[in-house]
Amino acid sequence: MSWQAVPRILWHYARTRNRRFETREELLAWQDSRVKRFLAEIVPRSPYYREQHRELGIANWKDWPTIDKAEMMGNFDRLNTVGIRAEEAFRVALEAERSRDFAPMLGPITVGLSSGTSGNRGLFLVSPPERHRWAGAMLARLLPGSILGHHRVAFFLRANSNLYETVGSSRIQFEFFDLLDAVETHVERLNRLQPTVLIGPPSLLRLLAEDPGLAIAPLKVVSVAEVLDPLDERCLQERFGGIIHQVYQCTEGFLAVTCSHGTLHLNEDLVAFQREVLDAESRKFVPILTDFSRTTQPIIRYRLNDILTERADACPCGSVMTALERIEGRSDDLFYFPARDGSRLRPVFPDFIRRAIMEAAPEALEYRVCQHSESVIEVSLRLPAGSGDAEGRVSGRLPGESGDVEDRVATRFCRLADDLGGIPPTITFTPYEAHRSDRKLRRVERRFTP
Repeated sequence: MSWQAVPRILWHYARTRNRRFETREELLAWQDSRVKRFLAEIVPRSPYYREQHRELGIANWKDWPTIDKAEMMGNFDRLNTVGIRAEEAFRVALEAERSRDFAPMLGPITVGLSSGTSGNRGLFLVSPPERHRWAGAMLARLLPGSILGHHRVAFFLRANSNLYETVGSSRIQFEFFDLLDAVETHVERLNRLQPTVLIGPPSLLRLLAEDPGLAIAPLKVVSVAEVLDPLDERCLQERFGGIIHQVYQCTEGFLAVTCSHGTLHLNEDLVAFQREVLDAESRKFVPILTDFSRTTQPIIRYRLNDILTERADACPCGSVMTALERIEGRSDDLFYFPARDGSRLRPVFPDFIRRAIMEAAPEALEYRVCQHSESVIEVSLRLPAGSGDAEGRVSGRLPGESGDVEDRVATRFCRLADDLGGIPPTITFTPYEAHRSDRKLRRVERRFTP
């Protein structure tokens, strides 16, 4: 990080750390004014938004049409405000991933790729001022203690970026750990570094926590990139103690972070959130984002493919920013059961699937559930040694042909279908196979289009 960047990052750090809102109404009024000011500056600079919303007034920004990743990538060249073409951005980003050298940029602009778990990889562009703003906000929300203290941060990701390197300084030692490296290499480096902050996908943090050679005691453990499943959270708490924090971030922005009470709060002082309500009774919604600080690649009324559940009561921390009970995962991983009365398909939220597994097989160390069709669900379990086969796996048999774990799981799914007014699916069991550490772990996945 250049010395010129330090005062800018410190300014954003202090601004984020000290910003307070007494009421929800105060927050929303401030947010609305920031969005309108942002749009007045950015819309004329983006050919896509200038043409799309020529007839729409900025005052009515909350009613603008939404976009998604496919729309953004299809109009990438005209949407960004710096004239970068998708073809050249992909070339730089793909070469960086191939060589594992993440220093090259397009002029001053950092270029990166999303992980592409949906099969549609996204590009992101970040300017130096945006990098400084992101770094200041991230440090304000994540560092245990003051930025003036000494911190050693171990950051596990599929790909490094100039964006992440921005947080490094003389007092903050930042080390990137490549998910493609072996766990043994990670353990050796971590033992030397002795990080005060450990950040990574929960599936990788689990592997580290279960390694007997790991000898570190970080002050803060932060889950990123994947949904923090209760199975992983329990294991990490047993190994490291205290709260396992979460960062909810994607190529579209720094969206939420855990408070001191362990509650995940939306960063509504950085991003404006609207809601597409899926189920009002259970407080589930899909977020629609407007990031009022992204000037290079505007994110305006962008519909994410995630399911969020709002917390039912207020968080004891006192923040007026929306408190989440959980992030469930992608909305296209909703399962569907045929209705008993033949009227329509019954949607089944991912959290229902997770709960069904954990209630039926609480001894499970790992699981994966995949719906292949309306009537067929595949379940893979890893059990403690002594359960299932010699390695603790449940092998491919239909319910009732082997131990009682399969019977419990099948029975629980039948009860779930019955509770939802659906027809029980056929449950098949296959051996659990470890996933690749450089890919996001999806424990609940739907592989058909209803």
